[in-house]
Amino acid sequence: MFRFQLVAPTGTKFDDQVYEVILPTIDGQIGVLAHHMPLVSVVINGVIIVRHDPRENDLARDFFAVSGGAIIVESNTLKVLVDEADHARDINEAEAKEALERALQLKAEAKDQISLEKAQSLIDRSNVRLKVASLKRHHQK
Repeated sequence: MFRFQLVAPTGTKFDDQVYEVILPTIDGQIGVLAHHMPLVSVVINGVIIVRHDPRENDLARDFFAVSGGAIIVESNTLKVLVDEADHARDINEAEAKEALERALQLKAEAKDQISLEKAQSLIDRSNVRLKVASLKRHHQK
């Protein structure tokens, strides 16, 4: 077991002892377990998966939709500082679908590079949130 802290500008989203955390990085997904070697890396838009106990099944895992940030592993602690983090239970799938549709419309109407990049960022965020909502729905069955 090790300490996992997930912090966004809006506050601490998670701070507890866990067994395993799977993170999206620029080099692909990585898994962190107790006594992981020291590490500093970049987290990208994606899903963080948290397993609280080695004996729990996949249905008991927690999922977070995150966007951009940093990963720091030291002294049996994983700190993830992100621009945004939403727990699966806080994501409304219908609202996330509507947000994706609006973002796609913004992209289609973009008249300059800045508008296009902003729309793409919103699309990426909405897609991650929809993925987490889908994982939540799938694991509730």
